[in-house]
Amino acid sequence: MRAAPRLVTPRLVIAATAAIALLLTGCSGDSGDDGKITLQFQSLAWQKESVDANKALVKEWNATHADVKVEYVQGSWDSVHDQLLTSFEGGEAPDIIHDASDDLADFAYGGYLADIGDLLPERLKSDIPQRSWETTTFDGKVYGVPFLQEPRVLIANAKWLKKSGVRIPTPEKPWSWGEFRSVAKELGDGKDGKYGVAWPLKEPVSATLNLSLSTGGKMFHRGEDGKVDVRFGKADEIMPRTVHDQVNTDKSASGTTLGMGGSDTLPGFFGGKYAMVPLGFSYRQQIVQQAPKGFDWQVLPAPAGAEGLAQGVSPQTLSVSEDSPHKKEAAEFIDFFLQPDNMVKLARGDWMLPTGAEALRDPALRTKKNDWAAGTALADHLRPAPAQSVRGYPEWKDKVATPALQEYYSGAISLGELRKRLVEDGNLVLDRYQR
Repeated sequence: MRAAPRLVTPRLVIAATAAIALLLTGCSGDSGDDGKITLQFQSLAWQKESVDANKALVKEWNATHADVKVEYVQGSWDSVHDQLLTSFEGGEAPDIIHDASDDLADFAYGGYLADIGDLLPERLKSDIPQRSWETTTFDGKVYGVPFLQEPRVLIANAKWLKKSGVRIPTPEKPWSWGEFRSVAKELGDGKDGKYGVAWPLKEPVSATLNLSLSTGGKMFHRGEDGKVDVRFGKADEIMPRTVHDQVNTDKSASGTTLGMGGSDTLPGFFGGKYAMVPLGFSYRQQIVQQAPKGFDWQVLPAPAGAEGLAQGVSPQTLSVSEDSPHKKEAAEFIDFFLQPDNMVKLARGDWMLPTGAEALRDPALRTKKNDWAAGTALADHLRPAPAQSVRGYPEWKDKVATPALQEYYSGAISLGELRKRLVEDGNLVLDRYQR
């Protein structure tokens, strides 16, 4: 899952500024009259700690590489896909591109990204597990380096849970989806304005797909001919049916939060309205910054199914533009940027997990403080998000899956109607991309 922005800032202005900066600086990978190379690195870091870490590493590189300078360019998660597409088509793309793995497929198949598999050192390739490389590999070619990832977790009111006497789940003994439903009902059924759980599902598709991996759900199936079709079987039903029933049957989940983003639920969480909120791991930063003094919270693993704690992620990535005349130098910067110590700095700046095995072992990411250890315990269970290599996924998500899931979760349509729309309408969309 990419770490989409969650604070109100003038990002559209930032994005526009970044696009203008790219146009003003001319083609990527400029070589001056003195033979020195300048590489443009477009970063999507947005939290202050993360921006500071990114800029510090660029400064460190520039201080030790006289002939290859890196220029930091600020981008925005809000508009990165369209901004990159425009810059690719205009021949003005940055040399080094920060993005998320679920945004790479169309750019890779469109010829906009370089295959950097042979340019990366063995140190980096062996440090990042194969399951992470699968998120950036299409047709056997590597179009990006996955470096940060974010599991979904349950962030709970620790005092509320302790008082209730419910069993506290651990990565070794997580709740099943059935137990999670029962616990949520025990914690609150809405009668006194208190709920066991708040599901912020303004953007429901990635949460549904990624958490359904724990139950064996897959939804996208690739045939021997390479074509993908959508199916919605019994394993795919478990997670969405749990949410639907919590909202509409048990009343243990607040229906008003279905249209919210994660940040929108925090005031109610702090105010004692919700016992638990499923959120990305990086939301801990906002909780540390915004929670009232004395508020006791803890990170719990997401519910487990037939596949245990497995869940899908779309790691943040670094790619190289196919049009860059200095691919080798760009790959060398990526190698520097993702040295284990640097990967730890980036992870701490974004409050996420690094993909690198050596960085994950760093004691700074295994502390009880702010529940870092609760997240690193989940790292081995993270898998590529189901839609990573599906062409047409963005349209399927926006035009078919998002409205269908929103209506189902709210109780407006049945499970059968949800299946029909996801599968029948969805396959019509995907077929257009696979002719």
